[in-house]
Amino acid sequence: MTTITATDGTEIFYKDWGTGRPVVFSHGWPLNADAWDGQLRLVAENGFRGIAHDRRGHGRSGQPWQGNDMDTYADDLAQLLETLDVRDAVFVGHSTGGGEVARYIGRHGTSRVSKALLLSAIPPLMLRTDDNPDGTPLDVFDGLRAGLAANRSQFYEDLTDQFYGFNRPGAAISQGTRDAFWLWSTQVGMKAAYDCVKVFSETDFTEDLVPIVAASPKSAELIKDATLKVYPGQPHGLYGDHEQEFNSDLMAFIS
Repeated sequence: MTTITATDGTEIFYKDWGTGRPVVFSHGWPLNADAWDGQLRLVAENGFRGIAHDRRGHGRSGQPWQGNDMDTYADDLAQLLETLDVRDAVFVGHSTGGGEVARYIGRHGTSRVSKALLLSAIPPLMLRTDDNPDGTPLDVFDGLRAGLAANRSQFYEDLTDQFYGFNRPGAAISQGTRDAFWLWSTQVGMKAAYDCVKVFSETDFTEDLVPIVAASPKSAELIKDATLKVYPGQPHGLYGDHEQEFNSDLMAFIS
């Protein structure tokens, strides 16, 4: 396996496909780099270099007790990019991965970044607070943690309904997509999966986005020269026609 060793000794797995201008993908919770395989192949076949890593605690990366926080995630990504000498990269972050991209830029600057694409991303803040009344109540995230602790295998199986919109009337349900999501999710260490709920729900990215509905429109207001693209009625996860439309937009963006 291709890995780097983080400062605290944690092994971080990554994929590095193709040659050309780099496109760096950061995955969502509770997945791993495999969730980006379709896009990695797409960019590599079109003259770009696709890079994606398993966040610490996820997939084939190490599962330390410590370091399950957004600052460390961003620092791990920084070490990977420095090791691979990645420059002039397009960053693509989905969900929690969008937070990772924002925090990377906030902590490490833009010397290796040309532009960034945040897809269904968590910035600027998911949690409902007095200053963020559009956010999601804490008890929703407490419910995620309770489901993990009670029966994580069943929890991940059930989560596919909301993640891919399979709970909507008339939805075309793909058992293969369910199985893949379950497989990727069960590779996450229990500690990392549990801790990451707090990370993606309570981390405030407002300062990372500055040069605010609860997420993307507010991020677009904060980010200089941002373009907001809305996919009406589409689910959180990439699937079917939604994925194909995103792929077209991705190639237009990085090209």
